[in-house]
Amino acid sequence: MAAPPPAQERALVMTRWIRLGLVTLFWTLDGLALAIDSFPDLDHRFLTSVVSCQLWIPYTMLALELTSRYPVERGRLAPAIAVHLAAAAAVVVTRPLLFVATDPWMQWPGLKALPQLLLNSVRFNLFLYLLVVGAAHAVHFALRARERERHAERLAAQLTGARLAALRSQLRPHFLFNALGGIAELVHRDPHAADRMIVRLSRLLRIALDDGGAHVVTLGHELTCLEPYLELEKMRYGDRLTVVMEIEPAARAAWVPGLVLQPVVENAIRHGIAPRTAPGTVTIRARLAPAEVWLEVDDDGVGLSPEVAVGIGLRNTRARLAELYGPASELVIDGRPGGGARVRIRVPRQAES
Repeated sequence: MAAPPPAQERALVMTRWIRLGLVTLFWTLDGLALAIDSFPDLDHRFLTSVVSCQLWIPYTMLALELTSRYPVERGRLAPAIAVHLAAAAAVVVTRPLLFVATDPWMQWPGLKALPQLLLNSVRFNLFLYLLVVGAAHAVHFALRARERERHAERLAAQLTGARLAALRSQLRPHFLFNALGGIAELVHRDPHAADRMIVRLSRLLRIALDDGGAHVVTLGHELTCLEPYLELEKMRYGDRLTVVMEIEPAARAAWVPGLVLQPVVENAIRHGIAPRTAPGTVTIRARLAPAEVWLEVDDDGVGLSPEVAVGIGLRNTRARLAELYGPASELVIDGRPGGGARVRIRVPRQAES
């Protein structure tokens, strides 16, 4: 497993120190509250009450650490319960031993024989440790819920950015003027074709302006959203642009990030096909693997350029994939044998619903 980045490692260390400080403060205050009756005299019982509570600090830190690593939740109940029961047994046994070992210095009042201490530990320390574990789980799940909220907010922000990028590229004045100019020419020469082009443009604008919040959609839905854009581009470039779809039928039901193909296809047409005078082909492929969905867009255009490799659309798409799936996904762009460029996208296969 790769080591965490230095900044993340420092944050983890800082979190542990803050956690230790809060736990120490809690048990110290608890000890002071228990010893409040002897506070005016500052007698020996006051000291032992405070130290007795502070001896719970390492056990509390253990409970917090084990809870973060082995939370009792669906899918991992048995191992998590086993770990926490083993830790509880360790607490029940070691806490009386701590009192016996430190008695020569602390002179604990009313210290009983070890068998009686072990029996009392089962009655009191087991319950208290399980209470600490319960509180640790409450904190753990609250922090996890907050992290899920932040994750959802980041996803929503990135999806909004992707929609805005799609809208910006589709409403680019040059693109719109060409589409409208083509419609104006077709009105007199081929009214039916002009009517179809207006319908395609209308569908494209509706899709671009749709503010639906789905982070993932079926590949079939993604291709349906891509159709009006491709139809307009084919009307715009005519015989210079051919689009080939090689989609496995079963892959249409697979879940993929929304708007994952549009910026890739737009890059292929804009940077691969448009600069050349000869006809070109953009091929869109999709196939299923046992645990993955593979998408591929390639063109036989002018080839890979730095502008394509670091473009905003591909950069945003790669960031969204990382946010949704982490290292289980990838976006790779490279040259295509025989000329042109190829973009390959891999995402984990999700259960159909």
